[in-house]
Amino acid sequence: MFPLQQVWGKVRAVFSSLAGKRKVRRGIAAVLLFVLLTLLVSVHYVPQKVDLQVGQVAPTDIFASRTVIFENKAKTKEAREQAKEAIEKQYRTDPQVSVGVQEDISSAVDAVGKVQKNQSLTEEEKINGVRDEINLALPENVLKDLIAPRPESLQRLEDGVNSLVKQAMEQGITFENQEQVVEQLVAQVKHLGLNSSYASLAEGLIRKFVRPNEFFDEYKTDLLQKTAMDAVPPVMVSIKENEKIIGEGEIVTEDHMAKLAALGLTGPSSPIKSLTGAALLIALLMTVVLFFIYQQNKNIYQNAGHLYLIGLIVIVVLGVGRALMAINVAQWPQFGALFAYMVPVAAAGMLIAILLDSRLAVLVVAVVSFLVGIMTAGQIRFGVVGLIGGITGVYGVSKLSQRGDLARAGVITAAANVLAIFTMGLISDTPMGLLLTSSLALGTINGLLSSILTNGALPYLESTFAITSSVRLLEFSHPSNPVLRRLLTEAPGTYHHSIIVGNLAESAADEVGGEPMLVRVGAYYHDIGKLKRPYFFIENQMTAENPHEKIAPSLSTLILASHVKDGVEQAKDAKLPQAVIDIIEQHHGTSLCGYFYHKAKESANSESISEDDFRYDGPKPQSKEAAVVMLADSVEAAVRSMKNRTPGKTEGVVRKIIKDKLLDGQLDECDLTLKDLNTIGDAFLKVLSGIFHSRIEYPDAKEIERRKSKRAGSRKQSTAKSERK
Repeated sequence: MFPLQQVWGKVRAVFSSLAGKRKVRRGIAAVLLFVLLTLLVSVHYVPQKVDLQVGQVAPTDIFASRTVIFENKAKTKEAREQAKEAIEKQYRTDPQVSVGVQEDISSAVDAVGKVQKNQSLTEEEKINGVRDEINLALPENVLKDLIAPRPESLQRLEDGVNSLVKQAMEQGITFENQEQVVEQLVAQVKHLGLNSSYASLAEGLIRKFVRPNEFFDEYKTDLLQKTAMDAVPPVMVSIKENEKIIGEGEIVTEDHMAKLAALGLTGPSSPIKSLTGAALLIALLMTVVLFFIYQQNKNIYQNAGHLYLIGLIVIVVLGVGRALMAINVAQWPQFGALFAYMVPVAAAGMLIAILLDSRLAVLVVAVVSFLVGIMTAGQIRFGVVGLIGGITGVYGVSKLSQRGDLARAGVITAAANVLAIFTMGLISDTPMGLLLTSSLALGTINGLLSSILTNGALPYLESTFAITSSVRLLEFSHPSNPVLRRLLTEAPGTYHHSIIVGNLAESAADEVGGEPMLVRVGAYYHDIGKLKRPYFFIENQMTAENPHEKIAPSLSTLILASHVKDGVEQAKDAKLPQAVIDIIEQHHGTSLCGYFYHKAKESANSESISEDDFRYDGPKPQSKEAAVVMLADSVEAAVRSMKNRTPGKTEGVVRKIIKDKLLDGQLDECDLTLKDLNTIGDAFLKVLSGIFHSRIEYPDAKEIERRKSKRAGSRKQSTAKSERK
């Protein structure tokens, strides 16, 4: 037993112990696949990180392994801060402040005027009255001068100061420039033409009443600053593949660290976030694939083993890819950075196409290629090359006629990879020398590695998951197979009958969407049960003696029908695929042995004869392939037994046999339609016209001499007649 079979046996034993619940086993397998894929996509087993800090001396040269365009967040932040600082503070103006200041000044001036006009007050009382009204610390001599009535001076003071204040207020006074504006106003008082006392009063009023009329608008300022910052585009930095990031002996700067971080050489800033994103992506892709399988091929969806097979293939291919990408070539770092081109995506496509379905293989190739792009930090070129090579591989194995076709598929895949790598290198501006080397070397290795993996894994996967692939069928179809060699030597008539049945059945299966290779192999082996008693079957009887003439029809029927059971036993001993064993078991269905049944009915005890006793045990054909072999078997035997074959008679026999099988219910359990049956009949006739075509009958030696003598006699008679004339 293969080691893989032993491992799989243990896994199945564990699953079987889970109360035999199919959903539980599938759930565990899905979770296991999900975890493994997430780890493969998101975890670097051999991380190529650098441990550097700003201000440190770089110990070696570091080059960019890929082209990256990233945002330098530090420079972006700096540019936006500059834009923010360029926005001046915004203020809102309160017009009532200007009115209030002017009213306060006018009120103070009016109060002084009232004191001046009040003749009932003494000088001392007037001085105290002015001091109380204006509440200014003015010298005594100024107060004495102010109590003297001067209406014109007061009016000039009021108008002049209010005019100055109004102008200042219109320009705006803030808490920040208040002192500066007041000093400017005080300086302008001298231009009002007032004496020193009134000028001192004007200055005092200005210092006392002038106040800010503009106030800081925090909301508007923040809004403008935010708008200015948002208008600054991100500072993008472009790193070219193979660009030197930092040289040996250079001092590490913030710019260096930003580039290293963009290349993923300093570790992810948020591993949990990256892991969560990878997990969600894997979950979505698994859902898409399962939905496709459910919609397009429910047979695969309902077979848990097939689903496990798909998951195993994807895991192995991505695991090999991860190992290849982890290889570090110190001498050629630029070349080593391209090793992701060697990921054998085509192996996944070829294996699934051979073992399961070509359309599903294309979808799996697309998903695996996408994951390769994710594994290489979003480098689309590696995914594109994987996609092209994978689809080419699926095409290469779509029609296998011999095992060597796998090698041919590998060569075709290698050629497609070389061209794809060269194309992507041109797009990414790879140096020409590196481009030629990498495309030829890595593309060829990818194709050959995919072919080797497919060829090596195929027999293990076929045996482990009990799948009959076209490659396995090819091995059983070779004439050197021991069973076929026995058939040729011990039952040559049956062997040649089987070969013709194979030709008929393969042609028909190809027309109705069956598996031609399975049908051919099934036809080759459908009568191997006759090896047990070959002389009881007419095609192997070399003499005129027929053993059936000496035994009862019921016994003859039993002997003939037993070749089906014997064939199944011999097929199992020869370890033939189950699909071929099914064809052997079903190729007669429950058909009636008509000759012996009618012979028995002619006997004396015909009333006790039951038709069921002269039928094969079945089962009836369950698949297109088994039904096609049944029809081809019956048609070949009937047409061979015809004495005077003509195209019209042959077609009549073919159509009658197909109609009889249909009416007898032998085709009730397979999925052939009436249109398919008509197509099968046409395919049979096309092949039969080539096998049983009319031939020219060549004369023997005596006949040739006789004809010569006759022609010679005719010439003599003609000569004699001419002489007489």
